[in-house]
Amino acid sequence: MRARDKAAVSALRATLAAVENAEAVPVDDAAMRGLALEQSPVGAGATEAVRRELSESGVADIVRAEATERLEAAAQLTAPAHADRVARLRAEAAVLLRFLDGQGGE
Repeated sequence: MRARDKAAVSALRATLAAVENAEAVPVDDAAMRGLALEQSPVGAGATEAVRRELSESGVADIVRAEATERLEAAAQLTAPAHADRVARLRAEAAVLLRFLDGQGGE
């Protein structure tokens, strides 16, 4: 991907962040309170949690949701002053939809 393709870079960064957020392990209320100092885990990696693994369809759902979000935002911006933003949102959605169609890597 060319560095000058700002719409693609922006869309892909945001979508990768959304995928990473979806892979995060939910924290329950008990874990939020924490442990007493003497009960705290010790050592390298002692507090690491295994991240969830998303299925291919799960990732596709996230990509589709990100594209839909951009298209809906573009549809809401009707003022002529927002024409550049609308074009960018639509370009970002098109990049994401190309990945869903299997043509994103070309």
